Amino acid sequence: MTDSIPPIASAQDGTYPRPQLMRAQWSDLCGSWQFSAGRADAQPADIVFERSILVPFPPESRASGIGDPGRLDSVWYRRTFGPAELGAAGRSDAAGRVLLHFGAVDWEATVWVNGVIVARHRGGQTPFSADISHALLEGENEIVVHALDDSADVSILRGKQDWRDEPHSIWYQRTTGIWQPVWLEAVPATSVSALRWTTDIPSADVGLEIDVAGATEDDSWVHVELRHDGGLLAESRTRLLSGSCTVRLHLPRQHNGQQYEELLWSPEHPTLIDASVRVETPRGEDVVSSYVGIRSVATDGAAFLLNDRPATVRAVLAQNYWPESHLAAPSADALRREVELILELGFNTARVHQKAEDPRFLYWADRLGLMVWAETANAYAFDRRAISHLMTEWMALVERDISHPSVIAWVPLNESWGVQHIAHDDRQRAFSRSVADVTRALDGTRPVISNDGWEHTRSDILTIHDYAASPAVLTARYGDAAALDRMLDGYGPAGRKISVESDGHTKPVMLTEFGGVSLRPENGTDWGYSTAASPDEFGERVCALIRAVATAAPLSGFCYTQLTDTGQETNGLLREDRTPKIAVDKVRAAVRGDDS
Repeated sequence: MTDSIPPIASAQDGTYPRPQLMRAQWSDLCGSWQFSAGRADAQPADIVFERSILVPFPPESRASGIGDPGRLDSVWYRRTFGPAELGAAGRSDAAGRVLLHFGAVDWEATVWVNGVIVARHRGGQTPFSADISHALLEGENEIVVHALDDSADVSILRGKQDWRDEPHSIWYQRTTGIWQPVWLEAVPATSVSALRWTTDIPSADVGLEIDVAGATEDDSWVHVELRHDGGLLAESRTRLLSGSCTVRLHLPRQHNGQQYEELLWSPEHPTLIDASVRVETPRGEDVVSSYVGIRSVATDGAAFLLNDRPATVRAVLAQNYWPESHLAAPSADALRREVELILELGFNTARVHQKAEDPRFLYWADRLGLMVWAETANAYAFDRRAISHLMTEWMALVERDISHPSVIAWVPLNESWGVQHIAHDDRQRAFSRSVADVTRALDGTRPVISNDGWEHTRSDILTIHDYAASPAVLTARYGDAAALDRMLDGYGPAGRKISVESDGHTKPVMLTEFGGVSLRPENGTDWGYSTAASPDEFGERVCALIRAVATAAPLSGFCYTQLTDTGQETNGLLREDRTPKIAVDKVRAAVRGDDS
């Protein structure tokens, strides 16, 4: 990129790795790197880089060029960059600081530039950056990355990564090392490092918290503009007195009650407001572009509310795992296509399961109108290390994704993973409550599901997982309010209590996992919660299950399992290559309740 003015954030092409904090110039460092596995206790000079790997694909995947499904507990990467990359990143006299960004490295990363350690980071799903200016040399520069990811450690956040040698049941091959983009940016002495957007519909206000890196000086200012369709909605000029600044922007046109909904974000009308943020200091300025969606999410008794109106969550469980590239998307376009496929099938929500997805997926959800339940990978153990890892990584993920209007709920725990004995262990219940309350403290604008599926502790929405193969059984359980109330007061279909605390259940109830029908392949293994023998039987059963749940009046929403086949788990609506097993219009009609 060469223009000095950042692109319009709501109209970007989906390649920039951090879509809500964009600069005009950046240098993509994805591509061919040198690679080596092993030598956990070595130094960069000790490593012999005997292979090449295509970053950002994990070495377990075919797309990486390595394709080693074994236990890669220690991996090393190396590449060089020079004046061309620094020029593309925008380095100049005015922008002399160079930042090295990583979207995600699983799990513990150490980064050297020219032999100098510039970053250490733990957390396999969260981004990190380093100012590498002090380590740069004239001419060619060397980056070395070492990633540690103990395949037997069940206290780190593993999600669906199998602890066994071979994938089994609902677990898949592991992901080690770099699996999201790597890029360079040059910035001035004082620069924007983070943006957090909030909206207040009744007050017609937009709030922005800005973090800056570098020294602040007298006569430093932050200038923010909000625009839509080329027209100025609001602007603010605020004195910058420290490393952070809070701005409130008032939107006068939102006082017209007959037109204020025109600017609200919803799946039907995913309106995005463009923003320009300029930090001005005596030594220069930093300009970034962003966007915000004006919308509210809340609950009212048994109703789930979007923009103060009852809304039904019609979701699909998305593993977002590709056969050739695993947890990493095969391309930026594949992230857009995943969102488009979900919408084409008639769903309005995605539950990205046991994974914090690439922010570019969230950009397309924001832009195209797909609601998202933001989840994280979980650990399997309950111990001090697991508590620390989950809390630290989850807080960083909330920070990363808090400004996306598509994110409508936070899900820190799933099916008591890592809190297996929560029903009778006070410490595990305390942890579940604590992580949910910390989430609310960080963001009081969205519901928090304390433990998706069962054994809730002070959850804002009660969720149930039920893989009954009979539509009639689902209708009996969820179509009758009295029957549902009895379940909420006791044990659910999995033999676990729906709630482990008596906090009442006058709140929305959603069936957030059901279906799971596998279409048995002609060759190979298959796994599902139930199996159909033919494509016709598969289509009939899937649509009947969806209709039974979609028409259950006591439910405020549902989530069908699942979007695509994933490895041996062949219960997707789509095959691994994203081709449909059922006519898309038939699924859409069932999801929307348009057929009989």
